[in-house]
Amino acid sequence: MQKNSKPGGQRKLAAIVIVTALAIGAYLWLKPPVAQKLGTTFVVKRGNLPINVVEGGSVEALESQEIRSEYKGYQGTKILSIVEEGYLVTEEDVKNEKVLVELDSSELKQKITTQDIQFQSTIASLTEAKQSYDIQYNQNKSDIKSAEQKVRFARMDLEKFLGTEATEDVISQMTLMYPAGDTNDAIPSALLPTGSKAIAAVTPNNVTTDVPQPSTVTSSTNQPATATKAPIDFSKYAKVELLGDGEAMQKLRKFEDDLLVAKSEHGLSQTQFEGTRRLSEKGFVTKNTLANEEIAVKKNDLKVQTAATARDLFIKYEFPKAAEEFLSKYEEAARLLDRTRKEAISKLAQAEAKLKSAEGRHRIEKEQRDELQEQLAKCVIRAKKTGLVVYGGGNENFYYGGQEQIREGATVRERQPIITIPDMTQMSIKVKIHESHIKKVKKGMKARIRVDAFPDEVLTGEVIKVGVLPDSQNRWMNPDLKVYVTSIKIDGVRDWVKPGMSAKVEVLINELADVVQVPLQAVHTESNSKVAYLVDGTRTERRVIEIGEFNDEFIEIKSGLKEGDKVLLRAPVSDAGAASPEKEESTRENAPAATPAPTSA
Repeated sequence: MQKNSKPGGQRKLAAIVIVTALAIGAYLWLKPPVAQKLGTTFVVKRGNLPINVVEGGSVEALESQEIRSEYKGYQGTKILSIVEEGYLVTEEDVKNEKVLVELDSSELKQKITTQDIQFQSTIASLTEAKQSYDIQYNQNKSDIKSAEQKVRFARMDLEKFLGTEATEDVISQMTLMYPAGDTNDAIPSALLPTGSKAIAAVTPNNVTTDVPQPSTVTSSTNQPATATKAPIDFSKYAKVELLGDGEAMQKLRKFEDDLLVAKSEHGLSQTQFEGTRRLSEKGFVTKNTLANEEIAVKKNDLKVQTAATARDLFIKYEFPKAAEEFLSKYEEAARLLDRTRKEAISKLAQAEAKLKSAEGRHRIEKEQRDELQEQLAKCVIRAKKTGLVVYGGGNENFYYGGQEQIREGATVRERQPIITIPDMTQMSIKVKIHESHIKKVKKGMKARIRVDAFPDEVLTGEVIKVGVLPDSQNRWMNPDLKVYVTSIKIDGVRDWVKPGMSAKVEVLINELADVVQVPLQAVHTESNSKVAYLVDGTRTERRVIEIGEFNDEFIEIKSGLKEGDKVLLRAPVSDAGAASPEKEESTRENAPAATPAPTSA
């Protein structure tokens, strides 16, 4: 019995040991290690902290030659041929004027043919209008000179009859109603008899013999020239001493001479009759002789009466009638000159209007013809600048509306970009900086650039333009996001830098010397305070800290931590289990990595 009890006890002991080992294993397996529960840590360090803004962008040329379609048609035109995208235009291409794009110009050529036919007709109309104007101008000169000649002849006839002094006195009494200040409607005194003071009194002295031009004549509603209200009394001029050497003076002198001779003969016969009568009383002469002498006296008396009557009739009727007829002819000649000049103005104005209309039509059609010729020439786009050919506007990533992608056969409309030739010697990066950082970025700041295609190459650059207004392209897709377009010029020239490449730009804002710093993930916001969790062995300590400036990775610690401290990158979880989703979400929202922390606590 004792022999059999020993093996049974050993089996029991072995079973206990196995159960204990399994229990310990299960405990160790189910219980997580301390390091796993605390999470990743970071040792606080001291050193220089560069303050920068990092954004991604695309490479583009600083200056580009953008070639747009200049075809002015509603439907646009098609691309017949175009060089392949990426073709490098060389100096030899520019020298040889290599054709880069050729547009369909068949419709333009048809328009030019139609325009040429119409333009030839317009040239003929213009030539006809010019000839008509010259003919009318010369005809007006002839008509005016003829009318002026009639005025001169009528004046000469009046002076021939009345004499110079009486004529001037008569004309000075006339009130010819010509438009005041309108020298073109007046009688040209330069063409009337020289030295005529009376004519100068009723006509301006500055009138020339030129044909009046429509552009220098103002319209007038005045009536044609009229005479005075009361007729001129010519009887007062019926004196030899007033008539001068005119024809009327000669006639009046003849009547006066006839009357004087008749009176002389009458007196002589009367004297002779008286002598004969005394002799007859003494009986020396017969009664017949006395009767004959008496008859002679009566005859001479009748001659005196006849001469006196003839003189009086001339003075009372013939003289004023003839004088008024000559004056009337002079006035009518003056009115004819006035009408002729006004008709000349009207006819010349019509000819000038036709000429200007023809000139305007010729000018418009010539401009249209020249414009069509210019468009025809611009349907062939030649190389004028070296560079890389890029289809479209260069910076356009998509096409608007019904615009087709640039290719052979595609339709392009007026002002639509066809190709862009960037200047490869001056490249830049265009980035969009968030509104929380834009106030830090200034023009002239230096930058480091890494092109995604060549990550090992670090380029340098400089900020040359900072947007003053938010980018409007993101307004519809994300209205809450405010970014500002900023351009950074790349220093130097590199053949491998091409437009459209993606790049990362680091704008150097400032560099803090010898500061305590931790990753952004180690700083948390709790109860409006910035805190960090310090690790001491297996324990954690919540510590309030004061922060400073930061970049995209690290943040300055002004107080609360020192170099060598170990901090958690995530807030620790509770002993009861994992942190609640609400707490984790609050921690992530308040972390500086998600929302940039202020520069001071």
